[in-house]
Amino acid sequence: MLLYYDLHMHTCLSPCGEEEMTPNNVVNMAMIKGLDILAIADHNHCGNVRSAMAVAAKRDMLLVPAMELQTLEDVHVLCLFRRVEDLEAFFEIVDGAMLKLPNRPERFGHQLLMDDQDEPVGEVVHTLITSCQLSLSDAVAHVRRLGGVPVPAHVNRSSNSLLSNLGFIPPGEAFTTLEITAGSKGDQFLEAHPELAAYRILRNSDAHQLIDLSERENAIDLRERTLDCLIDTLSIPLMKKE
Repeated sequence: MLLYYDLHMHTCLSPCGEEEMTPNNVVNMAMIKGLDILAIADHNHCGNVRSAMAVAAKRDMLLVPAMELQTLEDVHVLCLFRRVEDLEAFFEIVDGAMLKLPNRPERFGHQLLMDDQDEPVGEVVHTLITSCQLSLSDAVAHVRRLGGVPVPAHVNRSSNSLLSNLGFIPPGEAFTTLEITAGSKGDQFLEAHPELAAYRILRNSDAHQLIDLSERENAIDLRERTLDCLIDTLSIPLMKKE
């Protein structure tokens, strides 16, 4: 079945995430736009995922537990999991490897934790915009050990991407899926890099404000509408063309 997705969006917990990006607002906007699957992927944290999952369950929408990790190499990786418990176990590793530098709300915004009624229940006071002290290789290994799938994020961007920071895709990490930021520039990037045809490509919004969530335009073909099926599908290499 074809399911329309946006697997990379942020809440008000993320630096530069607008305060309008509450769990209810994000899920409801995704529903209005006709999406079937979405993923909350805040920077180096997962504190609003449980709340968003509770909201999504009431809307019969599939929400993927996720995080956008910034590795030691300043590479952003979209980390998608089958269960929120697996994401939270990953977060414990990430949190232990953060430098815990003070956040500057006047510049980067408040990093708000919300409940499923969109009530603030806390604020992360250390900045989430810095790199975690986990290498790309170590991070990928932890994600896979916990049953998730690592997806190099927005590889078409000129900063904080695998290609911009490292200049190549490390073959030893055996990535199966890459992400580009949705839009015409993403299509042009793929045309200029035919070698990326060997990878499954996700087209996500990386939305930090409600208006930027994807429309009903990017679909993935799944055997069934479950988190297990989604993660399994993204983990399988594409069949090589003869």
